[in-house]
Amino acid sequence: MTKAVPMTEIWRGDILESMHSGHAVVCNADGDIVHAWGDPDAIVLPRSSSKMIQALPLVESGAADAAGLSEQHLALACASHNGSAIHNDMVNAWLAAQGFGDEDLICGPQEPRDIGIRDALIRCNDPVCRVHNNCSGKHTGFLTLSKHLGAGGNYTDMDHPVQKAVLAAHEELTHETSTGYGIDGCSAPNHASTLKGMARAMAFYAAAREGNGTRETAAARLRTAMAKHPEYVAGEGRACTNLMRAMGHSVAIKTGAEAYFVAMLPEQKLGVALKIIDGATRASENALAAILVKLGVLDPKHPEAQKYLDAPIRNWDGLQTGVMRAASTLS
Repeated sequence: MTKAVPMTEIWRGDILESMHSGHAVVCNADGDIVHAWGDPDAIVLPRSSSKMIQALPLVESGAADAAGLSEQHLALACASHNGSAIHNDMVNAWLAAQGFGDEDLICGPQEPRDIGIRDALIRCNDPVCRVHNNCSGKHTGFLTLSKHLGAGGNYTDMDHPVQKAVLAAHEELTHETSTGYGIDGCSAPNHASTLKGMARAMAFYAAAREGNGTRETAAARLRTAMAKHPEYVAGEGRACTNLMRAMGHSVAIKTGAEAYFVAMLPEQKLGVALKIIDGATRASENALAAILVKLGVLDPKHPEAQKYLDAPIRNWDGLQTGVMRAASTLS
C-alpha cells in the first residue's frame, strides 16, 4: 500500500511547524487515473462529499420533477449548509409542500453555523430544530423520494427503498462493491469506497450531459445546480461557496467531514477525490485549491483562492505569524 503524502504545510516564520498528509486522485471520464498522490486504493468514508450521489435517485426517479423542485432545491439536497435563512426557509417550505414537518426529519437538531441565526434563537429562547441541521436538505430529499416511491418507515434504514437506491447508485458510479458503511452525523448510512472509486464517480458527474439518458441528465442537473447556486451548497464564508464563485460557477465542489473533498470539472471531464488522513479541514481546503490550480480551473491570484493558497496565519493582534501552503508534492 502506498503511504499518504505531504499535502499541506504550516509555517511559523522560517520553521515548518506542522504538516498534513493525505491521498488524492484525479480520474477522467473513462475512469482512468490522470493524477494520483498517495494511495488511490485507500478505502475511506466520503462523508458529505457523497451527497450528490445520495441525491441522484431523487432526480433519476422523477421524484424531483413530480415535486416541482428548482435548481436551488437540488443544490440544497446536496448541501452541508450553514443554517442561514435561505436554507431554513427553503427547507421549511419544501417540507410543508410535501406534507411533512420538522419532526419528520431524522437528521437531528443542530445549532446553526450561521451566527446571526444562532444568536436570534438564543435571544428569543427558541429551540434549535432539525431544519437547522446542515444535512436537512439531503433529508428532505430523502423524504420526497420516499413519498414518491410510496415507502414509509425509517428512510435512513439500510433496508428502506431510499437507502437501497442510494447504495445502488454509489456502487454503480464508483464501479465498486462497497466494503461497508458508517452512520453519518445525520444518522444516514455513508458508504465506503476507494479514492479512485469516488474520483471515477465524480468524473461521471463531470462528463454527464443533459439529454444523454436518464442517469446522465440527473447527474448533470445536480452538478449544474451545485455550481450555479453555491450559496445553497454551503453558505457565506465557506470554502465550497467561495471557490465555486471564484471559478465562475463552472466547477462543482463539495466538502465532507474529516477532511474529505471532491470536485467535478465539466469542461475537462475530470473528477477529483481527496482525503487528509488526520481529518483537518484547513488542509483539505488548501490541498483541493492547489489541485484545482494545477488542473487549470482556479486562478491562484483570485482573492478567494488566496484565502486557501499561501494563506496568511495571523495572531489575535493581526500580526502575520506564519503561512499555510500546499506541499511541493501537489505542484
